[in-house]
Amino acid sequence: MALTYFISDVHLGFESKTHPENEEAKMERLLGFLEHVRTTGERLIIAGDLFDFWFEYRHVVPRGYHRLYTKLEQLTSRGIEVRFLAGNHDFWIGKFFPKVLGVQIEKKPFELGIAGRRFYIAHGDGFAKNDTGYLILRRILRNKLSVALFSMIHPTMAFGIARMVSKKSRDYTGTKNYGEEDGMKEFAERMLNEGFDYVIMGHRHIPLYHIMEKGVYVNLGDWMVHNSYAVFDETELHLKTWKTL
Repeated sequence: MALTYFISDVHLGFESKTHPENEEAKMERLLGFLEHVRTTGERLIIAGDLFDFWFEYRHVVPRGYHRLYTKLEQLTSRGIEVRFLAGNHDFWIGKFFPKVLGVQIEKKPFELGIAGRRFYIAHGDGFAKNDTGYLILRRILRNKLSVALFSMIHPTMAFGIARMVSKKSRDYTGTKNYGEEDGMKEFAERMLNEGFDYVIMGHRHIPLYHIMEKGVYVNLGDWMVHNSYAVFDETELHLKTWKTL
C-alpha cells in the first residue's frame, strides 16, 4: 500500500531565540515523523511554512537545519517524492532544495492525482475574507525587485528583520476570526465542485476534516501545538496526530 503524507506549518525557528528547548523538541518530533515517512511512504507533500522564515542567498542558507536537510535528502535518495509548496513564511525558496536535496518546489497551488483521486493543494494564505491588505503586501514581498533589494542586506540584519515580520504575520494569523464566513472553506467548496475529491490547505493552524457535498476539505493544522498531519492510503484520507513511536 503506497502512502502519501501531508504536513504544513511547522514554523521551524520561530522560538529559536526565546525558547530554544522547544525548537529542539519540535525538530526531534519532525525528524521522527520524516523517518516514519522514509520507511513507510511513497510521497511527502509539505504544504507551506515549514520554516518561520526562509531566505537563501547565492552562497548562504539559514543555519541550524543540517539534520533536516540530511533527512530530506535521505527521502529523495530512496525514491520518495517530496514536494514543498511555498507558504507565506517561506516563499523565498531558491535553488537549494531542488538542486542539493532533490525536493521539488511549488510556488503556486497545484493539482495532484493519486490512485484515481484528484487533490488540490494550497497553503491557504490570501483566501480569508477581508484580507485585501495582506494580498497587497504579498504581491510586494514576492516581487522580483523586492527579493533583489532584500538580498543586498547582510544576512545577520536581514534575518533579524525577517523574524520580526514573521512574528507579526503569525500573530495576525493566530488572531484571525475565520468563523462561519471562512473564505478558505468557501474556496475549498468551489474547488470540490470543480471535480476535485480533496482540497488540502494549512495556514490557519487548526486541524480540520470537513466533509462537504462533493468531497473533503482538510486543514493540516500545525506543529507548534497540534503536531497534526494527513495520510492517504489510496482509499481514504486520514487526519492524524503525530506521536513518538
